[in-house]
Amino acid sequence: MDRSDEILRYLKSLDIPYVLYEHEPKETIEACQTIQGVDWSQAAMCKNVFLTNRQESAFYLVLLRHDRAFRTAVVSKLLGVSRLSFARSELLPDMLGLAAGAVSPLGLIFDDSHRITLGVDSELAAFPRLLFHPGVNHRSVELSADDFFHRFLPACGHIPQMLNINQE
Repeated sequence: MDRSDEILRYLKSLDIPYVLYEHEPKETIEACQTIQGVDWSQAAMCKNVFLTNRQESAFYLVLLRHDRAFRTAVVSKLLGVSRLSFARSELLPDMLGLAAGAVSPLGLIFDDSHRITLGVDSELAAFPRLLFHPGVNHRSVELSADDFFHRFLPACGHIPQMLNINQE
């Protein structure tokens, strides 16, 4: 499933400037850190985690700093939800228009019914630039954090719940 061109058209429709990197498939955050041409002193590749409650009645996309360890108990507590776990990858195409291995908040444009709650590590806002896969793991998109938080997310109707993960 490759909906990356739709995502890029959406960014263009909002006049959000971005840099597109084409590369070999990147399966891990560590591999993403090897993308050539990125000024890593100014940018962060976000770790994206798709979660659900036990009943699969509530869904969460959590964005973390690339160097932040993910702990389910911490994120569950900060979101005020008990017993979160990884959502089944089979749900990704329907809910985010994405395939496993390319989970990205850019897929929120396909969440018209707003079934997904977005949680964001508050320290991501300190980075001038953010990188995400645009629905496939052989491309990465770099855009300003300001455009992501103040233009992209409002346009697709998602207000992030900022999470102070570092204090936990």
